[in-house]
Amino acid sequence: MANDEAEKGGGEQKLIRDLAEILNATGLSEIELEKSGLKIRVAKTVSVTTVAAAPAYAPAPVAAPAAATAAAPAPAAGADVSKHPGAVKSPMVGTAYRAPEPGAANFIEIGSKVAQGDPLLIIEAMKTMNQIPAPRAGTVTAILFENGQPVEYGEALVVIE
Repeated sequence: MANDEAEKGGGEQKLIRDLAEILNATGLSEIELEKSGLKIRVAKTVSVTTVAAAPAYAPAPVAAPAAATAAAPAPAAGADVSKHPGAVKSPMVGTAYRAPEPGAANFIEIGSKVAQGDPLLIIEAMKTMNQIPAPRAGTVTAILFENGQPVEYGEALVVIE
């Protein structure tokens, strides 16, 4: 009897190997077989790499001095700006814009003084333009996104000190 179970176990292993070969040959990610009360499912993990695409629409750049067109300066090495007490985080997923419309002046620049409620940027989500106001008064010390860049919920966008 022990010999029968060993043969059965060996047959199951061969069946699993055969199913795994079928997965590799066909490019499938999983396969399931049920036969005589025996159910076997073989699956392989598939890693997915996400690549952000360029936005379909980006407002035209405004002619400005070279220093003003530069994006936010890179944060100090090892500094996590998202934990900065003055970090303004995105309240939604969308595309962030620095100006109210193409060709218009940006809402803020580094060094700009803002009052609570002043518009900092616009996030376009589902074809709706959402103005993001300053949560407090202060000076803009960092702008952490590029104009027309996709942003995620909770992503730090601006630092106000």
